[in-house]
Amino acid sequence: MLRFALALCLTVAASAVSAIEIKEVTSAGGINAWVVEEPSIPFAALEIRMRGGASLDLPGKRGATNLMMALIEEGSGEMDARAFQTKLDALAASLSFRASDDTMSISARFLSENRDEVLALLRQALTQPRFDQDAIDRVRAQVLSGIASDAKSPNSIARSYFDQAAFGDHPYGSSPDGTVESVNSLTQQDMFDAARNALTRKDIYVSAVGDITAQEIGGLLDDLLGDLPADGPDAPADVAFGLAGGVTVIPYDTPQAVALFGHAGIKRNDDDFFAAYILNEVLGGSGFESRLMNEVREKRGLTYGIGSYLVPKFQAEMWIGQVASGNETIAQAIDVIRAVWTDLATNGMTQAELDSIKTYLTGAYPLRFDGNAEIADIMVGMQMIGLPTDYVTNRNDYLAAVTLDDVNRVAAQYLRPDDLRFVVVGQPVGLESTD
Repeated sequence: MLRFALALCLTVAASAVSAIEIKEVTSAGGINAWVVEEPSIPFAALEIRMRGGASLDLPGKRGATNLMMALIEEGSGEMDARAFQTKLDALAASLSFRASDDTMSISARFLSENRDEVLALLRQALTQPRFDQDAIDRVRAQVLSGIASDAKSPNSIARSYFDQAAFGDHPYGSSPDGTVESVNSLTQQDMFDAARNALTRKDIYVSAVGDITAQEIGGLLDDLLGDLPADGPDAPADVAFGLAGGVTVIPYDTPQAVALFGHAGIKRNDDDFFAAYILNEVLGGSGFESRLMNEVREKRGLTYGIGSYLVPKFQAEMWIGQVASGNETIAQAIDVIRAVWTDLATNGMTQAELDSIKTYLTGAYPLRFDGNAEIADIMVGMQMIGLPTDYVTNRNDYLAAVTLDDVNRVAAQYLRPDDLRFVVVGQPVGLESTD
């Protein structure tokens, strides 16, 4: 009965995906958008992304973009932070603003009856931010608290060292949150400068899903975004992954060591990306079914969890993993990880593994499309990496086309066990830095 229910769920979800019709629109002002019309529920989701993100921080101002985005909803126009939030609550809407290494993300969720008022409020937030000093001081304290917490977290310590060693002075080499020193030095003028620098129409991507039409969206976007600067700074140049193979031990008083490990990866637009994606699922991406989980946890009990991840950033790409183990067992866990990496690179995977992971990936994909907000998020992500509108319906065909020869060729080319760098935070027994 359970198997039947699951099969029915997947069938319904797959049907929902196949029914998605994405319409491409270009506004009179030149803003492109993808729209999925779904008028059955009086609700819509709007997603806006801008290229650059925290990578656009000005010299000496690390953390400015992140702090600025956290302040956008802290008052605008004649409204202070309290008045802005009260108005938003009264409209039963939500707005969110986030900065990452590569993107600025703006999300809006609203009822159809309140759409115009919500978008007017969002427009005001983007074009007339206040950046009141009391709001800056309050949100700055929150950011500093997070930085202080990260400084005590073994996982964050490992990630900070890994990124800095891999990417150096490139923005990828430091946290978008900034440092205690850089965040403390940020001024109100820095916030206005960061907004002018990052909130532009230069590389903007928009999606809308729900009770909104393709005919309406153009005028709405021109009104919402038309007053933003048309141009802005270029994103930083590409950067090569700069860490060689080996081990770095960072002493830290903790009963359990953590290790972040990895090497250079593969670009998202590479013809072999789908094969690499499947390969990673078998390596460490598919939970309990992965080789790393089977060898490190199930067979040897060296960890509660381990995983591997493809990380194709816009200016660099990595293939990384993470594991936690006791100080007495982390050295053994690392040996097993290297062995799994080596075996997969040398001998490849089996047809049975390929068939099994294809079944899982194709079955699970439709389940991502479980709401307007989720669909809008997927669509704007597709735009940013240059995927066509029919990718939603054809994605599983791309996976199905990957052969065992494809995957094993990619394994031999991209899995490089000798290049694995392990950054270990803890008090590992029998493990020392190699440099």
